[in-house]
Formats: sequence, structure tokens, C-alpha cells
Amino acid sequence: MSTPRPPQPAKLVVGLFLKDQALLPGLAAELEDRFGPVELVSPWMPFDYTAYYETEMGAPLFRRALAFRDMIAQDGLARIKRATNAIEQVHMVEGRRRVNIDPGYLLLARFVLATGKDYSHRIYIGEGIYADLTLVFERGAFRPLPWTYPDYADRPLRDFLQRVRGKYAGELNRVLKNRASRP
Repeated sequence: MSTPRPPQPAKLVVGLFLKDQALLPGLAAELEDRFGPVELVSPWMPFDYTAYYETEMGAPLFRRALAFRDMIAQDGLARIKRATNAIEQVHMVEGRRRVNIDPGYLLLARFVLATGKDYSHRIYIGEGIYADLTLVFERGAFRPLPWTYPDYADRPLRDFLQRVRGKYAGELNRVLKNRASRP
């Protein structure tokens, strides 16, 4: 019989892609108001893996990822996705998004994204949101799965997540030591 245990806290990572890079500081401030300070920021990366979003958002599109200092409870991901959807809606112009915001969480063994779209490999987590197992950590690196979005499968984003994982590992160690030292 397995014994239920509380899940480990996770590292919140939010990916954004947009055409107008000048929107990022304001968006980052809104995200920080909701989720706390940003700790790590990826370099700008071209988002040219698909033309799917160009009709709505224009082109060229650029991606940037933000990792937040404060850890989150894994079961908070649906609420976070709903909050980022609300931010997207606030920034819409004439019914079109100007930014796509993808929240997810990182653990030592995996990276999980939140989505409103159901599919065979996605697990419903409440509030109309599904969890997408996007990357797994094996043999010292994040590895894509057959369904991993191309930008998350590509090296630049995985390298950034590797940096986040290193930071998270040290923070998790401190959290677990603090828990163990409490009576």
C-alpha cells in the first residue's frame, strides 16, 4: 500500500510569447504582483516553430520565460493558469491576444505546463485546466516527449529550465532541511 505524502513545493515558470517586446516589463510587473518576484529570466528566443498564432498576434513572435523566487503548491497550477488567462484578456485589442502566457511548474524530475486544451496525455486538474507533462529529467538533462511543444523541446528553453532546476534544487534542499528540523 502506498502512503500518501504531501507533494514537494514546485518552482513556478511562466513562458510568454508576443510580438511587441516592449510589453514585457508591464506584463512581468503584473505577474510579480500575483506570484512574487522574478528570480531568473531567459534570453529572448524567436518563436518561429509554427505560424498558428500569427493571424491573431502578428509576426515575428518572440518568447521569454520567467522563473519566480517563491515556490508554489503543485495543486495551485489551475488557479495560476486562470490568473494568467485573465492577464491575457486584459491586454487583448479588438478581440486579439497580444501575449500568450504559459504557466508551468518545475520539479527535479519533470516540467509541467497548464493548458485549457484536453488531449490524450493531459490530466484534468480542475477549473477547466489540464496538466501537460512537457519534459522529464533523465540522464542529467530535460528530455522532450513525443508531444512536447517544439519550443520547449528546443535547446534554448531546455537550457534555461536546466538553470532554473539548479536554483530550485538548492532551494528545495533548504526547505526540506527546515521541515526536518521542526518538531
